[in-house]
Formats: sequence, C-alpha cells, structure tokens
Amino acid sequence: MLTGFLNVVLQGLGLVGFATAVGGVAYALLVLRPFETPSRLARAAVGRCLTLTAAGALVLAAAQAVVLGLQPLALAGEDGSVPFRAFFSTTFARAGLARIALGILLAVTALMVRRKPDERTGWWVVGSFALLIGASSAWLSHAMGRLEDRGILMALEVFHQMAAAVWVGGLIHLVAFSLLRREPGEEPLAAALVARFSPLALACVGGLVAGGITLSFFYVDSIEGLLGTGYGVMILTKVAVLAAALVLAWLNLLVARRASRRGGVVPPSLWWLVEAEVGLGVTLLLAAATLTSLPVAADVREDRATLAEVGARFVPKVPTFSTPRIGDLLAAAAPITDTLAERKRQEYEWSEFNHHVAGLFVFVMGLLALVELGGGGRWARHWPLLFLGLAAFLFVRNDPRAWPLGPAGFWETMLLPDVLQHRLAVALIVAVALFEWAVRTGRLRARGWAYVFPLLCAAGGALLLTHSHALFNLKAEFLVEITHSPLGVLGVFAGWARWLELRLPAPDNGMPGRVWAVAFVLVGMLLLFYREG
Repeated sequence: MLTGFLNVVLQGLGLVGFATAVGGVAYALLVLRPFETPSRLARAAVGRCLTLTAAGALVLAAAQAVVLGLQPLALAGEDGSVPFRAFFSTTFARAGLARIALGILLAVTALMVRRKPDERTGWWVVGSFALLIGASSAWLSHAMGRLEDRGILMALEVFHQMAAAVWVGGLIHLVAFSLLRREPGEEPLAAALVARFSPLALACVGGLVAGGITLSFFYVDSIEGLLGTGYGVMILTKVAVLAAALVLAWLNLLVARRASRRGGVVPPSLWWLVEAEVGLGVTLLLAAATLTSLPVAADVREDRATLAEVGARFVPKVPTFSTPRIGDLLAAAAPITDTLAERKRQEYEWSEFNHHVAGLFVFVMGLLALVELGGGGRWARHWPLLFLGLAAFLFVRNDPRAWPLGPAGFWETMLLPDVLQHRLAVALIVAVALFEWAVRTGRLRARGWAYVFPLLCAAGGALLLTHSHALFNLKAEFLVEITHSPLGVLGVFAGWARWLELRLPAPDNGMPGRVWAVAFVLVGMLLLFYREG
C-alpha cells in the first residue's frame, strides 16, 4: 500500500527532525556553551542553533502527526470503516501524541530562550523537553512489541537513538555554523567548536555502535537471520553507510589536528567533509526508519531465505537480453491492483531484462565518466545524455500493466507504491541528465547548478532503500531487496563523492571523482548480473 511507503519516508523525516532538535540542544549546551562570555559570533551561533532546533522539533511533530493520521487508514476494513477510536486508544498512538506535544513545546521554548540565551532556567526547560522526546522513542520502537526483555530493549532503544541524534544533529548544526559570516579574528571560535565537538562525536559513535550491536543480539538471532531477512540486510546497509561516515570522520579528525598545529585556523576542507558526513548521517536515519517497517529477524522463521538462496543472487550470470512479448505478459499476470498475486515467470523475465538494459546504460556512463576524468577527450563529457535514454526506456518498461503498455491508467496507478517509486526514479533520472549535461558543457555556469547531480544521485540512492515489493511474502520481498540495497548504497556513495569532488580543491578532489565514477561502474555490473527468478 501507498501508506507503507509514505510511512517510511515520514518516519525518516521525523528522525531528521528529531536529530536536529535533540542533537541541537546537546550541541548548544556541550559545544557552544551559551553561559560563557559570548562574542558576536558566539551569540549568532547560539541564535541560529536555537532557531534550527525549533524547526527540527516542528518537523518532528508534523511528521509524527501525519504518521498517526495514516495508520488508521492503513487499517481500514473492506467496508471502508476506519478504526480511529481503536487506534488512538493504543500505546503507540498515545506515545505518538505525546511526542507531537513535546515537539511543539520544545520548539516554543527554544524560540523563547533565543531571546534571552543567558538565563539558565530556560535551558533547563529546553533540555528537559529534549530528554522527554528521546525517552518517548522507547514506546514507538520494536522494543514495545516484545514480550521478553522489554524494559532492557526500551532502554537500549533510547540510548541508541539519542547517540545517533546527538552525533548527526551535531553535524547538522556544525554545518549551520560554518555558513555564518566570520570576521577577521573570529576563527579561533570555529577551531574551539571543532575541538569540543570531536570527542562528543566520538563518544556518540561509540554509543551508537555499542547500542546497535546489543540490540542486534536480541533482534537478530543468527547469521541466517542477518543474511536471510529484510531486517538483517537493512542492518548491513546501515553498517556500510556508517563505515563510510566514519572514514569521513577520520579525515575530519586529521584535518582538525593539522589545523591545531597551524595556529587553530580551520581549513574550508573540514567543513566540506562535514557536509558529506551529514549526508551519510541522514541516509543512516532513513535506513533506521526503514527498519521500523520490517519485522525483526528473530520473528521471521518460515519466510527466511537460506544462505544458498542469498548467495545465488550474487553469482554472476551472463545477461540474456531477451524479453517476453507484452501480450504474453498481460495474459499471464494478474491486474496491477492485485498486490497479493503471485508473480508469473513472464514478469520475472520482463524485470530481469529491464535491469540488464539499465545496467548496460549505467556501466557505459561510468566508463565514459572515467574517460572524462582521465582527460581522454571532450566528447566523453556528453555521457549524461545517456540518462535520457535510460529514463525513456524505464518509463515505458517499468510497469507493463500500466499506461503506456498496459490497460491500467496513468493516474490510478500513481496510488500504488511500486509504480509511484518507479516514476519518481524516472523523474530523478531526467533531472540528473539535464542538469549534469548542462553543467559539463558550460550551459549552466553558476556553480550551484553543479550540485544538482550529486544531491539527486544521493536522493535516488536513499529512495531505493525504501523500495518495497511484496507486502506479505517476506521472503520474496527480501530476495529482491538484497540486490536493491547495494544499489541504493552505491548511489548514495556516488552522490556524496561527487559532492566532495566539487567542493575540494585539486588535487584533493581526484580520489572522490574516481570513487563516484567507479560506483557507477559497479552499479552497472550489479544490474547486468541481476536476477529475480
């Protein structure tokens, strides 16, 4: 159902708001230290932090409100009745309502403290609301549904989410600080903030990893649960993204130490690395939101994929580039609105053909990008135009039972999550093609246009992490997800690597440039060897 897809997106948006708000309070108290004698820049930094904290709290409240509004609709009966009263009597709904109220209260008090940041009472109130919001996470997590070890799991969930919020939220606020105008002589404050945040971030990451490992012992009961369920593969996805973020954090630490030896002047490269780290942190939060929509691995028994079935998905197979006729597929397949129907052989073959052709497009684009980076010829810079061919192919082929090939209309199928996600992906591909080609050929000279490609690439990869197929056949859903998740991760890596290529000066940007181009090549190879049957 569409509500399932929207729920994941809204949960992810809510977690970003949660990190911005709760992490902002921790950043203000532990890094900005508003009670110390403030300079002009310090006062401006505190004001911006509180404004951003209030905005994050309101985003959290709004996302939670929409989630609560969608849940009863997802539970509607066949007669159209919506169980509003029954739903809002549950612990989940009451915890959600409390979270909304706390978000609004935090936003209001943060804006009030912004007027008088030197008064400690206001900060006590703001900190209390932030802690209460963090505590409410326990009643909205998988832990609440467990019969055993519920108290321990609820405490671990709060600890895990608070560690993530302080780390990712702190990074967001650090980037916001970097955008403030700094006068000559004010650079030492920037260096001081980086020095204060580094140990806080290190402690949070340590807590995040420790909490995640401990929770996994309860939620993932075996290696088969880790590698053979959707919940398990999403945990592995989080690990991959976290590992990339830690690489950037390590580079940040090296740059910060070098700056301290050179008189405390923070080089611009540190802020640019933090920007990419924020992007990976937000992706982590989206992956965490996706986990909330999946049953924990320990509860999936009959629908668990075997290690042999998982391994078979990654054994290279020569692409066939053969496709069933559309008439044969429509005759065999159930109507597109029947989301519970078993997929037929023709549908598997159709999908595999689509992935193989798409892989060929992406593989060639990655090779041409490497040629361009190596100075192999100006003609190679036109490689983004291949995106248009890919978009046209996918628009026609993605959903054969819908317009323009199938009987189902365009607008009616927009309510189906698979179709909606496919069409959003096509729109992103077209945008990437037009903007990146125009940038590389000099038609868009303003530097800001160059960032459209990496942002859309990262957004497309993150969107793929929310992709879902079957609602009830968990094994089938997982065996598709096990191939889509690496594609999403590589898309995110490509986007933020390209971002760093644009931000960093030569020759430091050489490695990020090669990283995103190689990521494209790997995406193409995965698609070429893709199989569903």
